[in-house]
Amino acid sequence: MKSISLALIAMFALLLQGCTESFATPTQAGTEPLPRVLVHKNEYCGCCNGWVEHMRKAGFRVEVRNVDNLDPVKTRVGVPAGKGSCHTAEVGGYFVEGHVPAIDIKRLLAERPEAKGLVLPAMPVGSPGMEAPDGSSEPYTVELVGHDGKTTPYASH
Repeated sequence: MKSISLALIAMFALLLQGCTESFATPTQAGTEPLPRVLVHKNEYCGCCNGWVEHMRKAGFRVEVRNVDNLDPVKTRVGVPAGKGSCHTAEVGGYFVEGHVPAIDIKRLLAERPEAKGLVLPAMPVGSPGMEAPDGSSEPYTVELVGHDGKTTPYASH
């Protein structure tokens, strides 16, 4: 009877170990969690706050730094002239300028292209944080910024 009980306990322990491994955190299971996003923005920008919420809902941890002047940040990370928007983010060694959808940022982080980052110039209606009350949107293109500062189309929405 004792040997059966010990065998059952051993089997239960092995079973329990297998269950805990299958419920491991993403890092333990080999999938890295999404990196932290550092967002530089003006304190009073409502559309920037909408984009921050979009990123959080997509699973990113977001830190916000409210600044009065974004130009030094844009210059430091390499946002090309004429491609600026209302906020600049840094994530996983890249910059993200403007209302770029989280799906494009996740793709960037998965593919890891040789580039500085992504830009979505201006503030297109329908982009994350720029949703219209009536649900309307305009087509827009997210661009990849190379190390030379040149841009190429990355995603169309």
